[in-house]
Amino acid sequence: MKKLILVFLALLPAFFLKAQDSFDPDVLLLEARTLILDGKYQEGRKIAFRALDKYPTYADILILVGRSYAWEGKNDSASIYLDRAILASPQYADGYVAYLDNLFWSDNLTKADEILQKAKANLGTPTPDPVVYRESRLYYYREDYNQAFDLVKPLFDKGYNQEGMLNYLANLNRLRQAIAIGATYDYDSFEGAISPWHTWSVYGRTRTKLTGSLIARVTQSERFDGFGTLYELDAYPSIGKNGYGYLNIGGSGASFFPKLRFGASYFHNLKGGWELEAGYRYLGFTEVTHIYTGSVGKYAGNWWLNFRPNFIPGDQGVSMSGQFTSRYYFKSAEDFFSLQLSTGVSPDEETRALNQLLNSYRVRVGYQQLLTDKFMIFSFVGYSIDEISETVTRNNLNLSIGAEYRF
Repeated sequence: MKKLILVFLALLPAFFLKAQDSFDPDVLLLEARTLILDGKYQEGRKIAFRALDKYPTYADILILVGRSYAWEGKNDSASIYLDRAILASPQYADGYVAYLDNLFWSDNLTKADEILQKAKANLGTPTPDPVVYRESRLYYYREDYNQAFDLVKPLFDKGYNQEGMLNYLANLNRLRQAIAIGATYDYDSFEGAISPWHTWSVYGRTRTKLTGSLIARVTQSERFDGFGTLYELDAYPSIGKNGYGYLNIGGSGASFFPKLRFGASYFHNLKGGWELEAGYRYLGFTEVTHIYTGSVGKYAGNWWLNFRPNFIPGDQGVSMSGQFTSRYYFKSAEDFFSLQLSTGVSPDEETRALNQLLNSYRVRVGYQQLLTDKFMIFSFVGYSIDEISETVTRNNLNLSIGAEYRF
């Protein structure tokens, strides 16, 4: 009996080693993925490597390891495992998708084109949607924005769900806009308190590599028994792959427009459809107003949500205004319904001057649609309660319509 126990104890380590070698790779994949998605890359890869020792052609594990290296910025290491993944499963789209993402992040567009062509050859027709989306991104990085748009627009139309899709389409629309002319008209009624205001503007837009979209605008308004004209120039230069700027300069001789206005903002696109902005506005009325502004935006499905606070320093301290905007896009990144709620006056409004009001509370709804590739219309209706003094308010109904023609 004693000898039997000794033999059993001697064989026990071998038994456990045998048990450790007998594992389910799907279970290890799940464990490794959980750790890696939690940011524990090295711990997750240790489990993945155990599985690869026995199953070296398991494509999903190879892709997971490759993506984990790519997320750490170790793009060369990522390419090694993603190469193995598409070699092991040449008809598996996920391997090509992960490889293309890694090559985009490392700015290796030549290799990305090679992998894209290999994917299209091996995956057949129709090309899977995730690969078509990456093909569009390749054209985007090469600054062929029209071709990038032509590829991604059908994906959006049929409801393809890709994180950041709406943000991407919005950027493409901004970058594709070349030459256009447009006009707007605003009517403001004050329920008999003062005479209605009539404001109209015309603008022309072009595009240059230095300035991005460049817009020249002339706004004329009839109000307070007077007439005035505001001249402005806007630019939206691209700043890197994920950012762009906004620059505005303008001026007027009318008392209800600023003699000089200047604005600058930087917008940065983050993962997950988020966009952040930081900016400054200068409004030179009789007294100069400095405004520090910014915004936080989020693209979620067909929705765009944005909150903008404004901080206005003065002798009595810092005053604030805020604006919440939501848009629902129903056909493209230029066709939407919108709802806007605000308090105070936005520094970017053309029909208001900050020195006219102490405060205001406003709701505004709007609709914009691109009727053809060249012709767009838009209309907005707003209602606000404007605080003229601490004891006097007036109600304002605003109607706005406009159209744009593109060449």
